[in-house]
Amino acid sequence: MQSRVSSYEDVKESAQARAAQPRASRRLLLKVLLSLLALGVGFSVFGMYLTRLQVAAPVAAAFRPCVEKPAGLERWIQPPSDLMHSMSDEELFWRASWVPQVKKYPFKWVPKVAFMFLTRGPLPLSPLWERFFSGNEGRYSIYVHTHPSYKINFTSDSVFFKRQIPSKWHQISATSRSTSLQNLIKQHSRIILWCKDNHDVSEWGQMSMCDAERRLLANALLDLSNERFVLLSESCIPLSNFNITYQYLIRSRYSFVGVIDDPGPYGRGRYNPNMAPEVNIDQWRKASQWFEVNRKLALSIVKDTTYYPKFERFCKPHCYVDEHYFPTMLFIESANLLANRSITWVDWSRGGAHPATFGRVDITEAFLKKIFGGQNCSYNNQPSSLCHLFARKFAPSTLEPLLQLAPTLLGFGS
Repeated sequence: MQSRVSSYEDVKESAQARAAQPRASRRLLLKVLLSLLALGVGFSVFGMYLTRLQVAAPVAAAFRPCVEKPAGLERWIQPPSDLMHSMSDEELFWRASWVPQVKKYPFKWVPKVAFMFLTRGPLPLSPLWERFFSGNEGRYSIYVHTHPSYKINFTSDSVFFKRQIPSKWHQISATSRSTSLQNLIKQHSRIILWCKDNHDVSEWGQMSMCDAERRLLANALLDLSNERFVLLSESCIPLSNFNITYQYLIRSRYSFVGVIDDPGPYGRGRYNPNMAPEVNIDQWRKASQWFEVNRKLALSIVKDTTYYPKFERFCKPHCYVDEHYFPTMLFIESANLLANRSITWVDWSRGGAHPATFGRVDITEAFLKKIFGGQNCSYNNQPSSLCHLFARKFAPSTLEPLLQLAPTLLGFGS
């Protein structure tokens, strides 16, 4: 009996154990499912949070408050940090012609002189100019226009570092990076002419020379502090220290452009009657291309659309447009602002179409004193013996003797 009872109990316990196993399995399965569900909900919430952040960013960028903090004045008065740009000449001249109408400056303004170097390639006399500019930061700006294929290379400690402006070819090349070849040809058909005869390279006596000079002026006008603009070549040297040069230009009532009425074959003899009525023969003037102008006249040159087409069309080779365009235009527009002389000394005593070029053996103390001596001119309507601030044409070989004589004779570089 006891045996049957024990057997029955065993069977009962065994049955209970078997019945409990499915319930335990179901509870375990339920726990696993609940854990997975909680994990899924957690990931869903996290994903929605990330999505919300990603959507909010562009929405915040697209929708801004109606009232924004206005841009500071620095945006308008600071000169471009990088002179290279992709503007066409038309765009550049339009931008450069902006003129503030309120004459009183709302910031501390220090007038600067823009030194504009027009060169085919390197600047061999740059060490002399480095000494000239040294210690006068904030009172000058430098701009260099070179042959389109040449890129000036100066170290970051040089005053010429990154001072090259875009040439016409650089502007076309910049456009080509973002324009198809077909559109490029349509927009810049002159590119074909350039490849044929270097039309966009600045050539002596041709309109491309004036184009380069206008381009220099326009880039310099982008700096509102530039008040005087002087054109120089790679063969030019300074004849005085920076302070004398600066004061001479800033205090001048006149711009230094020649307006000579030459009745002979090299003056009025180059006039083309087709230029009338914009330019009549009695208004025809000539002068050296190496000018110096104030900001008002620089703006006149850059924004001119009246006289430029006439000179471009009718002042062809043997007319030498670079000797006539600016003198004639400025004489017609602002004759009362012109000194009718150049401040760049040259030697025409050797004859020929070009002035004398000086080499190493020419650079002596007596030679430089000869340049300084015997000068008589008018400065602000008063007699003056200081008439020239620069001189040309000096070959690269003159650099060493010029550096040696600069401290004693030129007044800088010690």
